[in-house]
Amino acid sequence: MVWYQRQIQLPSFPKGCHPINKHILDALPEMSQVKAGLLHVFIMHTSAALTINENADPDVLVDLDRVLDTLAPEDFPYRHQEEGTDDMPSHLKVSLFGSSLLIPIHAGRLCLGTWQGICLCEFRRHSHRRRLMLTVFGQSAEDEN
Repeated sequence: MVWYQRQIQLPSFPKGCHPINKHILDALPEMSQVKAGLLHVFIMHTSAALTINENADPDVLVDLDRVLDTLAPEDFPYRHQEEGTDDMPSHLKVSLFGSSLLIPIHAGRLCLGTWQGICLCEFRRHSHRRRLMLTVFGQSAEDEN
């Protein structure tokens, strides 16, 4: 069995949902040696989240962000306002989505559906460089020998 773990910092993204598969795959070249396993992706923040969603039509991610803004509007009378009007809605959205993903690996590749992609959901208006902890656990091709 093999374990790989790496912390990465994503580039700064504006508010919205953004595909990040490439950033994750570029950080884990060892994953190509995993015959069967799991990738755990954890975001180390409370105002941005991760999701798996459509990666072919960018309008899906725009609509997703718009719906979330309707569910958790900035003009609601939140008690927590110290970090700006977009902070508490961000925390709510993270609670809806969660802070981690678990994705199967087969033959060195992520087992995502044809139209699926890993997305960073940046909920703050001022962009931040978000950190992810990536953990791969699995059986390598060498384990069979």
